[in-house]
Amino acid sequence: MENQNRLNALQNYLQKENIELAMITDPTNVFYYTGFLSEPHERFLALVRDGKSDQWILFVPALDKDMAAESSIIENIIPISDEQNPFEVLQQHTSSGVVKVGLEKKAVNVFRYEAFQQIFPEAAFTDVQPFIDSARKKKSRSEVEKMQLAIDIIEKVLEEGIKKVKVGMTESELVGELELLMRKFGADGPSFSTIVLAGEKSALPHGTPGDRTINHGDFLLIDFGVIKDGYCSDITRTFVIGEASEKQKEIYNIVLQSTNTGIDAVQAGVPLKNFDIPARKVIQDSGYGEYFNNRIGHGLGMNVHEEPSVHEKNEDIAEPGLLFTIEPGIYIPGFGGVRIEDNVYINEDGKAEVLTSFPKKLMIL
Repeated sequence: MENQNRLNALQNYLQKENIELAMITDPTNVFYYTGFLSEPHERFLALVRDGKSDQWILFVPALDKDMAAESSIIENIIPISDEQNPFEVLQQHTSSGVVKVGLEKKAVNVFRYEAFQQIFPEAAFTDVQPFIDSARKKKSRSEVEKMQLAIDIIEKVLEEGIKKVKVGMTESELVGELELLMRKFGADGPSFSTIVLAGEKSALPHGTPGDRTINHGDFLLIDFGVIKDGYCSDITRTFVIGEASEKQKEIYNIVLQSTNTGIDAVQAGVPLKNFDIPARKVIQDSGYGEYFNNRIGHGLGMNVHEEPSVHEKNEDIAEPGLLFTIEPGIYIPGFGGVRIEDNVYINEDGKAEVLTSFPKKLMIL
């Protein structure tokens, strides 16, 4: 029913904008509207709304036809085999003489755009991405329940994973242990490349795990998530190995205060920047402002990064249904860094629900 409501809303939008034909090619957006989740790689996948013939069509790689038939609410499924030209198949099954075509500009590369121009030579092309992003930005309660499952899994992974931390093991070895636990606890896979950073490398907000060993006195930053049934989680916690110095404790407590301040500011009806500014001020007032250069958070859902972007200049008004991270940090080159990240939902009453529950008090491993 939820997928059908989404299709109805999209159809109404297309009619209002006089878009005769729309092609949804981002696999995540196809999943959002149809219930069919696939990674087609280089093959052609598209949900098409042909307004002239009043039909929805799902074009899928032939090898995915049975899966699509099982999970998609679209009954008109056109398989495309590897030896076929997908654009010829598209042309055969859609109306001619179309004068306005909707595309997701973020998803369509130049090669495909030029092919679409040849198929629809009389058409002007318009971007439907903003409408889709706006629709996906607001999460239903059923979506939150799915995301809660992904969050529960990653927190189990973290709880068990930190028990495996040993002085002398490498960052990469710990990544392997964590990703094995993801599968053990029922995840479909990581929602992004797991980040494990030790010591001075923890000052790299998106550093790459490698052969750096985990040593006594190190910060250990773990930023990871899982995907489960098409929905993502994303959590960060920072630990200290063996014994924490006074400076480590100081930095950690400032970031913890910043995270909590950001969460406390979350409510509907105010600009999104209101969540960033007070959290950032905690770090700035403590004298570490130069070491926090990124936004406070990002939207989370079927993708690990989606709308909204929660930063200090975003004037968009927060609404019920938004789900995003709050993740301030302090990153000092050559010394190390701390990030504490929670997932927050603005519920039907316009209040903040914190979906993550893993303890945030400094833990010494």
